[in-house]
Amino acid sequence: SLLARAGAGGAAVSLLPHAGTVAEARTRHLEAPNVRIFVALACGRSETAAPPAPARARRDTSTSMPVFVMLPLDTVKLCADGEQQVPMLQRPKALEVAMKALRVAGVRGVMVDVWWGLVEARSRTYRWEAYAELFAMAERVGLTVQPVMSFHSCGNNVNDDYGVSLPKWVHEIGKDNPDIYFTDRKGHRNQECVSLGCDSVPVLEGRTPVEVYRDFIEAFCCKFAPLLGSIITEITVGLGPAGELRYPSYPEGDRRWKFPGIGEFQCYDKYMLSALEKAACDIDKPEWGKGGPHDAGHYNSRPWETSFFHPINGRFASEYGDFFLNFYSTQLVAHADRVLTAASKVVSRFDKQCQCSTFEGSDAMLYSFGDEKCVVDLGVKLAGVHWWYNSRSHAAELTTGYYNTREHEGYAAVMEVLKKHNAILNFTCVEMNDCEHPPEGQCSPEGLFRQIASIAREKGVEIGGENALPRYDAAAWSRIEANAFHDLPGSPSVAACDQLGCTNCTRLAKLTWLRMEDSMFDSPNWDAFTRSIGRFSGYSAAM
Repeated sequence: SLLARAGAGGAAVSLLPHAGTVAEARTRHLEAPNVRIFVALACGRSETAAPPAPARARRDTSTSMPVFVMLPLDTVKLCADGEQQVPMLQRPKALEVAMKALRVAGVRGVMVDVWWGLVEARSRTYRWEAYAELFAMAERVGLTVQPVMSFHSCGNNVNDDYGVSLPKWVHEIGKDNPDIYFTDRKGHRNQECVSLGCDSVPVLEGRTPVEVYRDFIEAFCCKFAPLLGSIITEITVGLGPAGELRYPSYPEGDRRWKFPGIGEFQCYDKYMLSALEKAACDIDKPEWGKGGPHDAGHYNSRPWETSFFHPINGRFASEYGDFFLNFYSTQLVAHADRVLTAASKVVSRFDKQCQCSTFEGSDAMLYSFGDEKCVVDLGVKLAGVHWWYNSRSHAAELTTGYYNTREHEGYAAVMEVLKKHNAILNFTCVEMNDCEHPPEGQCSPEGLFRQIASIAREKGVEIGGENALPRYDAAAWSRIEANAFHDLPGSPSVAACDQLGCTNCTRLAKLTWLRMEDSMFDSPNWDAFTRSIGRFSGYSAAM
């Protein structure tokens, strides 16, 4: 077995296989009656690490699906160090044991939030030490890392059990200029992230938000240049709340919203209102530029309770509705393009292995490039807003920023931006079945995934899947497997894609499991997880 129960004394004993048994472990059932206890009690005993994961190819066209695991939200958190608070890696001994278990189970790597609020607590000063310790640990264990540039706060979304705010210096600016935050019709300021309306306005101590994000990514790449393309294989760029490309239209953390409410438009900060006014004047309709729809209900309304989203004669389908929804969604897509353009320019400097240094007393960076090619993908998270998908208006998607209705396709523009920057789409809710949701919410995660997968295939964008909720039941794993490997109508078969060498099949390019937690290592859950990993990796696990 992977880990064994200790004797009567209660001490945990490690039975992690040595380097030569990783492949063997994939072909047998991995029992874990005491994995959770072992991880919790992990001591400092040294183990032979699994061999480093091989450098991956740019695009994997095999029949397997690599699996990654999202680390806990509080993997790095602020802790006291003398008189100051500094980011520190939490429970490093237990974490390394857990990561070894993942590696033996066949997991390719881990994903971790790199919190803006922790790293850049002071403007232009970056504290990477805790992440350097984590990445070194991953390298020892033989896992790759997919860092998320998390330019948002934590604690406002479902299952958030940890809190991280935006940098304190940003909040200080927000006290004098609250319009840097997304704002709803009643004037509530959402402090989860900076409004995309001021992307190009120097509101952050003389820098624009996009410049701040660019500088953060550049400092990260400079610090970890030797790991790019080998240990660090993908950088996911946070583009909104929860790191997703969307507006904060359904804020669950402060209980303003409850599933399956339609949410509210977030276009009332002065920067968004200014852009809306200009767009309306450009078409000689200045009266349309005063704000969002006045009849779109509130966070917990149902579509038929509003005039704007009503299924029979809703104004969303009117000339005004088309204008506003085009404006609202176009602003979101333009935000993605601006940030990805900045990120791409930074990452492109690291197409070859390089070393970075700074001139003393200056922010200027000196790059020294080698001959070895490295490859780092950019990733983007897209929310799986599946409630009201079966209604005519798709109201929840509209307030989120996706102009997707029964009569209007809403994801092609997003895919075109991702294709432009050769970015991978990480899409949530791939574990959900339609029948699991209450009929009154008119939900269809299956239908939403089919639409996303079809448009992504058409535009040549790769999809990585992510579960929205931590689940280990057979229905969830079966849905993930169906989404990953079953062809959609009109798509080339997986075998045909492999034979032709094409890469835009409808299957998932990878799965990111949300997330490592104590319950993951409970025996039934761990057994289900390892069995599924075996199937996804092209191996059969013995029962």
